[in-house]
Formats: sequence, C-alpha cells, structure tokens
Amino acid sequence: MATSNQENKLYRIPEQGKVAGVCAGLAEHFGWEVWLVRIIALSAFLLTGWFFGVVFLLYVIGWVLLDKKPRELPLSRPELKTKVWQAGESPREAFRDVSSRFRSLDLRLQQMERYVTSDAYALRREIDNLK
Repeated sequence: MATSNQENKLYRIPEQGKVAGVCAGLAEHFGWEVWLVRIIALSAFLLTGWFFGVVFLLYVIGWVLLDKKPRELPLSRPELKTKVWQAGESPREAFRDVSSRFRSLDLRLQQMERYVTSDAYALRREIDNLK
C-alpha cells in the first residue's frame, strides 16, 4: 500500500510523456493538465533569450534525477475539474459519461422487466416451485 508521502512525491511519467515524462510528472504533481505544462516549458525554452539553455538543462536534470513513477501507484486525478488548467474530467465529459451509464442501466432494467413479466419467467417459477 502506498503511503501519502509516496503519492505526493514528484515523479516523471514516461508512459504519458513525449520525451522523458518530466512535464507529465510535474502536471500530475500540481494537478494541472499535461498540455499546459508542456506549453509553459516550451514557451520558457523558446522565449527566454539567454535563459534558453537553462530551461533545457533543468529538463535534463529532471530527467536524470526524478524517479520513474512505480506502476503500482495509481495516477492521481481529481474527479471533476473546475478550472481549465486542472487535470481531470471536464463537466461536459462527466455529464456524457453519467448519461450513458444511466441509459445502460435503463436498458438493463427494461430487459429485466420484460423477462419478469414474460410467460417464460412465470413457467420457470412454477416449475421451480414444484421441486
């Protein structure tokens, strides 16, 4: 079982990353979307002039020093995001997901009602009562 210290630790996540997973690890650690961290890193890399090499150096240092996230640790994501930069499911996606689950449950319930009200169910029940 993972402790809260392990869950809050900064890791790199190569499975979600484009190069080494440093931006993906930072995004998960701070609860942001990965695309936002990548845009910030790329902007800092391209727009800082003399600072150009420092951003690249920091990325490489993160690549070398940060451990890969263990597979047994779950990805931490909030259930529903309230701001565009937060990681998680958007309200529209959450609504679609809940709506499709309710449709699926409704169809299953209709099938159960059809079976319970059918003659086959009544016959099977009578046969089971004879035993």
